[in-house]
Formats: sequence, structure tokens, C-alpha cells
Amino acid sequence: MHLGVIDISIIIVYFVGVVLLGILVTKRASKNIQNYFLGGNQLPWWALGVSNASGMFDVAGTMLLVYWLAVYGMKSMWLPWLWPVFNQIFLMVYMSAWLRRSNVMTGAEWIKTRFGTEKGGNLSHIIVVIFALIGVIGFLSYGFKGIGEFAVAFFPALVTNPATLARYPDINANLYGLIIMAITTIYVVKGGMFSVVITEVLQYLILTISSIAIGIIAMAYVSPAAIQAVLPHGWANMFFGWNLHMDWSTITSAASSKVTEFGKWIATDGYSMFGLFFIMMLFKGIFISAAGPAPNYDMQRVLSTKNPVEAAKMSSLVNIVLNPARYLMVAGLTVLALTNFNSLYSGSIATPNFETILPEVLAHYIPVGLLGFLMAGLIAAFMSNFAATVNAAPA
Repeated sequence: MHLGVIDISIIIVYFVGVVLLGILVTKRASKNIQNYFLGGNQLPWWALGVSNASGMFDVAGTMLLVYWLAVYGMKSMWLPWLWPVFNQIFLMVYMSAWLRRSNVMTGAEWIKTRFGTEKGGNLSHIIVVIFALIGVIGFLSYGFKGIGEFAVAFFPALVTNPATLARYPDINANLYGLIIMAITTIYVVKGGMFSVVITEVLQYLILTISSIAIGIIAMAYVSPAAIQAVLPHGWANMFFGWNLHMDWSTITSAASSKVTEFGKWIATDGYSMFGLFFIMMLFKGIFISAAGPAPNYDMQRVLSTKNPVEAAKMSSLVNIVLNPARYLMVAGLTVLALTNFNSLYSGSIATPNFETILPEVLAHYIPVGLLGFLMAGLIAAFMSNFAATVNAAPA
């Protein structure tokens, strides 16, 4: 699968555009450290909310949601509570205002506001810094692998030597991951919070249009009867009992015979006793959310708002703008994948690898021109998440 000249041109224009935007706001960001990390507390709450949502809209996470929706059906709506996604409610109600009133610059610094500067407070501060750095490394590694696998499916190989490929099979994916990370780093480091927010608002618009396009294509190509033919009983039901009770072995569709293996994936994931798993997710999520947000890009957006009221508004906006667009993309990709699973899925049946689905769906269903725009949108998803994480890391 390789992109046409028009598609590549669109992607290059996008790369040049976001880098130039970052460089243009360098002067504002370089005035002082407050401007660099918090945008001088001058950015509007809605822009910070859209930016925050855009930072959460990543390629690897989107493909995980496609895997969950395909295998677990509508019950997968609960699985993101693992992160948990409802912490924005706690932030909206009281946590954002509390954080913003502290007038600190970083999440780690806020720990001193909360616990003081005695020995206990200092130890808390140190452990939060360590946790934040480990979290940043984990997020960057996770995004790096996802964007590399995605890019190598479309762009020509940078290394073609058979001996090298035999020794380092992931070398091309890793090189493309590094290239895209380097381009993103230019505008993040130059422009600070100003460039991150401005470019992420632009990226969110591209992602939303991309999501709508994928949703419309799925509706146009797949009939209700075709999707029903590859779904087991209970797939469309959001609610559940103690056990999952989803039998994929009953599917006999010739186009999707491999989906009978989904039952093995559920057993491997360990989510068969879904009721017990849900209870653990719920309590974990509530305790984590009530305790306070992690010192990451989410907290940096809260601290960047103009005042406590706008901090609460910003947090209330995040899930409203993130989930409808993202799940339209996820649902569209899932429908196209399930109805053509045998031809689209090139990963191992023994080990789920749904990253292989996205490039195949785009190559089969998206016309030239629109493919370049969608590619720019999905690369934007990675860049948003990476930019937000990199901006939060030095803070």
C-alpha cells in the first residue's frame, strides 16, 4: 500500500503548516516561563478544552477501542473506565477549581500546595515527579509504536537490505516513528503551550472531519443485514450480567470466518467475568479521580486557564468534544473490519494486533485525495497526543 502524489502532497502541506504555526508563536511563548508552560493564562477555556480532547485522540488508543468494540460489542463502552474516562466529571465539579486556585505552574508543584513543604510533603512531591516521568516515557513509547506501524503500511521502506530487515524487522516502523516525533518536537519545543493549543485545535478539526468521513463510508458500504450476519447474540447490548456470555463460535459468515477466534481473545484478556471486572474498574476509577489528577497534560490545561470558573468549564468540555467524533471513527472502522475481516486483518489470530486493520480499511475504501486528508488527520491524532505529553514533561 502506497500513497499517491496528491495524498503525499496533502500530508506535506499539513506538516509544514503545523511547524510554521509553532514557529510563529515562538515570540509570545519566549517572554517568560509562565507563557511557555501555561500560555500566560491568556488562552480561552474552550480552546484549552478542545486541545485537551485532541491530545487524548491518539492512533494507538483509537485502534485499541476498535479492538474492544469489535470483540466485546457495545459492552466495550465500559472498558475505557480502566483509564478512567469519567475523571473529567470530578475535575468539572470541584477538582479543576481547586487546582486553579493554587496558582502553581505544574502538577508536581501542586502537591506542595496540597501536602505542605515538610518532610511528608517533600516526599510526596518527589514521588509525583518520578511517577510523572515514568508516565511520560510510557505514553511516548506507546504512541511511538502505534504511529510507526501505521506509517510503514503506507510510506515506502527507508531500509530495504534483506539482512538488516531480518535482524531488525521493525526498523522501518521505528524510523518513521522517529521522523514524525522529530517534526512534532520542532513546534512543541519552539512554541510551548501557545503552539500546542493552536495546532491541536487545528488537528481536532481535521480529526473530526476524518471521523465523519469514515462513518459515512461505513454507512455507505455496509448494509444492516451484512453487519448482523457477523455479530453474535448480545453484541449490541450495552448491559451485562456476572459473565459476558458472548459466543463468537456461532458465526459462520464466509467473509469473516476468523472472528470465531474472538472467544479465545476474550479468554486471554481475562474479561469473561465482566461483572466482577466492572466493579473493580468502577471503584478504581472513583478512588483515582477523587484523589486528584495525574501530573500530565490534562493538569497543565487546567493550570493554563484564566480562572477557576474557566478551569471547570474547560474540563466539562473535554468529553463532549472528544467522544462523539472519536467513536464515530471507531464504529466506522469496526463495521468495515468485521464485515471483511478475512481480507482486511493481517495480524496473528493467536495474538490480537488490530493496528493492521486501520491501514487496510483506508487502502480499500478511501479514494485518492480523501486518503491524504484522513492520513493527515490520523497523523494529527498522534501528534496531538505526543505534543501534549512533551509539553507536560519538562513541567
